[in-house]
Amino acid sequence: MVGEKPDRKKRSQRFDSPQQEAYLNLWRTYDRLRLLEDELFGRYDLTAQQYNALRLLKAAHPKKVATLGLAGRLVSRAPDITRMVDKLVERGLVDRERPADNRRVVNVGITEPGLALLDEIAPAVRECHERQLGHMDESEMRTLVELLRKARGPHEADDSSWH
Repeated sequence: MVGEKPDRKKRSQRFDSPQQEAYLNLWRTYDRLRLLEDELFGRYDLTAQQYNALRLLKAAHPKKVATLGLAGRLVSRAPDITRMVDKLVERGLVDRERPADNRRVVNVGITEPGLALLDEIAPAVRECHERQLGHMDESEMRTLVELLRKARGPHEADDSSWH
């Protein structure tokens, strides 16, 4: 019948292993939750990655952060951190500087307009997170976070702040 959920045995037959089932469920969950996030950040002409960079720069404010250090702290890899920073600089949300003693390093800091944008977007971000995961209680959230850390742990760099 349309709309009925397949029973657990039939569902498990769709997957080659419990690991595949878990992985594909993570992927599907990410896709469903990301749709809400993309809609939100699109209203502000931002990507989730740009928002994440601004959030990290706000935490370091008033200090600046080396671009490679920033790239290493992002939630997901940013192979072209330079282009992402360029777009934020063009919008006046961040500024950058090269220290005189090491011209190979580029330090990035959030600007007042960048801070203002984060303040403006904050209520919408909280509402988005509530829409994404508000149906789960606090105990379920703690369990989910711990299971995600455990799954990700062996694949994180030793110096990752995500341990």
